[in-house]
Amino acid sequence: MKPDSTKARVGIVCALLAAATLATFWPVRTHDFVNFDDPDYVSANPMVQAGLTLDSVRWAFTQSHSSNWHPVTWLSHMLDCQLLGLNAGAHHLVNVVFHVVNTVLVFLLFLRLTGERWRSAWVAGLFALHPLHVESVAWISERKDVLSAFFGLLTLIAYARYVGESRVRSAKSKVFYLLALICFSLGLMSKPMLVTWPCVMLLLDFWPLNRFPGEPRSRGRSIAWLLLEKVPFAALTIASSVVTVIVQRGSGATVPLDALPLSSRLTQMPASYLRYLGKTFWPENLAAFYPYTAAEWDSELTLVGLAVLAAVSAWGLRQLRRRPFLAVGWFWFIGTLVPVIGLVQVGRQSIADRYTYLPHIGLFVLLVWLAAEMFDRF
Repeated sequence: MKPDSTKARVGIVCALLAAATLATFWPVRTHDFVNFDDPDYVSANPMVQAGLTLDSVRWAFTQSHSSNWHPVTWLSHMLDCQLLGLNAGAHHLVNVVFHVVNTVLVFLLFLRLTGERWRSAWVAGLFALHPLHVESVAWISERKDVLSAFFGLLTLIAYARYVGESRVRSAKSKVFYLLALICFSLGLMSKPMLVTWPCVMLLLDFWPLNRFPGEPRSRGRSIAWLLLEKVPFAALTIASSVVTVIVQRGSGATVPLDALPLSSRLTQMPASYLRYLGKTFWPENLAAFYPYTAAEWDSELTLVGLAVLAAVSAWGLRQLRRRPFLAVGWFWFIGTLVPVIGLVQVGRQSIADRYTYLPHIGLFVLLVWLAAEMFDRF
């Protein structure tokens, strides 16, 4: 196939994904601010409404308003207020634009990683239109979700370019490595949900980048080298985690261990994973807030959750060489949910739809690649 023809087809897929996503979320232009977090973030926040001034920028980097330290998110809201005023519909549409761009970035990321155009398009389509992602897009206060995802996806694309350039020993590899670090830093300063990204990079090293020892095109990279390569990203992760814990504890957002023991948190984890999976495949009774309900070790949700986690993890590991996408997609899903799965309990919610925004990518990769394999076989 001619390169121009390939580029044209990729462009058509990007345009179709963007159009479908924009059409789906277009009604938010008529929506207003809500009274859940929006006053703190925009509608009743004088520092944000002041726009990008020296005082407001200093405030964004030095204050922990709303139990978070995410200066890039604050700057984004300030820029909106400076350009759009308090037009809620316009603020909503900025979120939608980020989601449209993120959808295209998901497609381009997996197209670059795997070369599979239609499989990558299906992953991006599921990411774009899944009902659990409505909260991240159609809620002005969740700008931090779409913004951190934007920088997180750019991080992975830059990382993939770094790997490609390093294989041919190009000097450009250092540029893309630095670009990945910069995007990762901006993503963490948008929302610390990206703290698991160094682990995601290791998963991609295994498949589809095939960089582990013994893999084709690995060029002799050792596990030690792959880990050393992630040290700067891990350092940023640790710094972001420490800042987040200090800020949330200082504001009283975290639940202390004497109020919610570690055993209760561990019991809740498999039940929460099961609920996320259930709502992924059958998204009904969705809500902005799911009250925390304690789970017991002998409860049905916990036992079934443990069984599902063990069974799918064992299946993925068993198929590691034959179907590496199973383990990579599954561990992307359960791994990126770790920061919000309840080990550090923040607030009174048990789960939240918005927490699936990035973890779903791994699950969709697993499902799409498995479905494509079954379709090819039968």
